[in-house]
Amino acid sequence: MKVIVGIARMTNGGKTTLTNSLLKSLPNCCVIHQDDFFKPQDQIAVGEDGFKQWDVLESLDMEAMLSTVQAWARNPRKFARAHGVSVHPDFSDTHILILEGFLLYSYKPLVDLFSRRYFLTVPYEECKRRRSTRNYEVPDPPGLFDGHVWPMYQKYKREMEANGVEVVYLDGTKSREELFHQVLEDIQNSLLNHS
Repeated sequence: MKVIVGIARMTNGGKTTLTNSLLKSLPNCCVIHQDDFFKPQDQIAVGEDGFKQWDVLESLDMEAMLSTVQAWARNPRKFARAHGVSVHPDFSDTHILILEGFLLYSYKPLVDLFSRRYFLTVPYEECKRRRSTRNYEVPDPPGLFDGHVWPMYQKYKREMEANGVEVVYLDGTKSREELFHQVLEDIQNSLLNHS
C-alpha cells in the first residue's frame, strides 16, 4: 500500500515540525519538502507590490517536484534506500510519502495524488509573530508579511477552497504534541481502513 500525505500551508504554521515528528513515527516513511524546489533567486520575479514573489507557485519548479513524487510512486523501496530510510520488515508492503509545503494544493497534477491532505492554519497575529522570529537566508524586507506573504496565503487558500480541494484543517495554535497525535492517529486509522 502506498500512501501520500500532504501537510500544507501557512508560513511558520508548524508544517516542518509536524512532518519531522511523523517521519520518526510512521513506518517506511519518506518526505519531500516543497522548499527544496524553489527556483534560483535570480529567477524569482518582482511583483507589482515591489517584493520578490517567493510566495507564488511560479517561484517553484513544480514539474521537478512532481517528477520526484512519481519516482517514489514507481519504486518506494528504492526511493527510501536512496534517501537513507530503512524499510521496516514488519511493514514491508506499506510505504508512506509526506509532502510538506505551502502551495501543495495549488498545483493540479499533485492534488489528486494525495491520500490525505492536511492544512495548518494560524491566525494573522500569531503567524506574523512567528515569522518575525525566523532568520531567513534572504531576510524579509520591511512590509513583506503584510504586503505580500499574508495576501498570497489568503489568495491561495481561497483558490483551494473554490476548487473544492478537500482538506483536514488543523489548528496550528495547538501544542506540537496535540497536532502530532491528531494527525498520527488519523493516518494510522486510514492505514487500518485500507489494509
